[in-house]
Amino acid sequence: MAFEHWLAFAVASQILLVIPGPTVLLVISYALGYGRRPAAAIVAGVALGDLTSITASMLGLGAILATSAEIFTVLRLAGGAYLIWLGIKLWRAPVTAESDDTAAVPMARPGRMFAHAYAVTALNPKSIVFFVAFVPQFLDAARPLGPQMALLAATFVGLATLNATLYALLAASARRTLRAPFARRAVNRVGATLLMAAGVLAIGWRRASA
Repeated sequence: MAFEHWLAFAVASQILLVIPGPTVLLVISYALGYGRRPAAAIVAGVALGDLTSITASMLGLGAILATSAEIFTVLRLAGGAYLIWLGIKLWRAPVTAESDDTAAVPMARPGRMFAHAYAVTALNPKSIVFFVAFVPQFLDAARPLGPQMALLAATFVGLATLNATLYALLAASARRTLRAPFARRAVNRVGATLLMAAGVLAIGWRRASA
């Protein structure tokens, strides 16, 4: 693969990742609620979710989803319902005042945070179909495809991991200025509304060919 092709893919991927979506909203919500402590579990879930999506796409699942309305619909509805459920949970999450940076905050299990981040990232049929349409543009058909696809997958997952880490750290830092219960409740409900809206859009989204 030519360096120019790889660089173009990296730049396009970074632009895509920076735009806030369901994954970024979940990362920010957890960081605002729990600080930096769960960052490793959340970022690991995001990384594995992106790896799952791009690997499934490259192995042909995306092509199946692009042609099978039934499979596409099942994943779309499941992913949308999950986002709505997470939004409802965030909306109803209890908020307590903090007196200092070391105030105790009830900690959700890292395994559950990991699973949430993984599911939100991986169970997004729009992402899978996007990879199918996006990745081939940067492949050189005159060279072995396996190493090229592995390089692109590693690049995307690496950028996604870095992106999630930066969002988590920035949100955790902003958390220090949001100790007042009313401010944290407002942030939670804005995030919850965005997550539920993303879920509704995912459920109502139709393939361009439909």
